[in-house]
Amino acid sequence: MQIKFKEYPHMKPIRMPTKDKGFFGGIVLWLVTTRKWEITQDWNYTLNSTNYVIPKGFVFDGASVPKYFRSYLSPMGVLLIGGLVHDYGYKYECLLLAGKKKATTKKSQKWMDITFRDINIDQNGFKVINYIAYFALRLGGWLAWRKHRKNKLNWKHSVK
Repeated sequence: MQIKFKEYPHMKPIRMPTKDKGFFGGIVLWLVTTRKWEITQDWNYTLNSTNYVIPKGFVFDGASVPKYFRSYLSPMGVLLIGGLVHDYGYKYECLLLAGKKKATTKKSQKWMDITFRDINIDQNGFKVINYIAYFALRLGGWLAWRKHRKNKLNWKHSVK
């Protein structure tokens, strides 16, 4: 899968909720919470000659790398682009087409996981790391997938 884009996504960090939690509460939140990021401008990209967009305001947390591995593999590092597309797809079960009027047909969890893997291989060339991340998604990604299906969000919720 080949991905093309003119520039990297514009993002801002969202404050982690550690303030006013007390010393131990703040430490626990710091250890178990993952920083979230908000897309601040529509991000346009092309996958295999089809144009897509991640709309401004979309919030995501990057690749779901366990905290104890983050010293070696940052969620916002070499897995950033695949993680962004994957997080949008997991949340809405589709990808949003450019123009923001239509989306793809519903995609499966496996399709989204393969897309994550293949985008990252195209971006960073690390086949082994991306296959490990893919297999980790196949093993544990169902938790996030199921949570998003319970929320029953439609892609139209992401368009403002």
